[in-house]
Amino acid sequence: MPKKIVYIEDDFEMTYLIKMILERRGYEIIATNNGLEGFEIIEREKPDLVLLDLMMPNIDGWDIYHQLKSDTRTEQIPVIVISAKAQPIDRVLGLQIAKVNYYISKPFRPQELIECVESILN
Repeated sequence: MPKKIVYIEDDFEMTYLIKMILERRGYEIIATNNGLEGFEIIEREKPDLVLLDLMMPNIDGWDIYHQLKSDTRTEQIPVIVISAKAQPIDRVLGLQIAKVNYYISKPFRPQELIECVESILN
């Protein structure tokens, strides 16, 4: 069984790129551009990993993250933030305060994404 990853991202081109990169590595990617729908998918699918954009139109990525971590059914699912918020303070907030597993700033190298995903799932 391939490892299952839910990716919540409002940029369709970024979604396509990340799906292509990770599906070639054998992962099953379930993507949505809607944060509210993404949370429902996570509850239903219980993925091995969540990839999460922070800046989305209908719900902020941090809101989704806090919902995940406050729900006993989803609190153990690792999260990698992939965001255009690339200031050092954003990384500190994500890694030190919120305790996300990894914080990847856009633009990024595909190898960086692969290394982060594989360090969690393998």
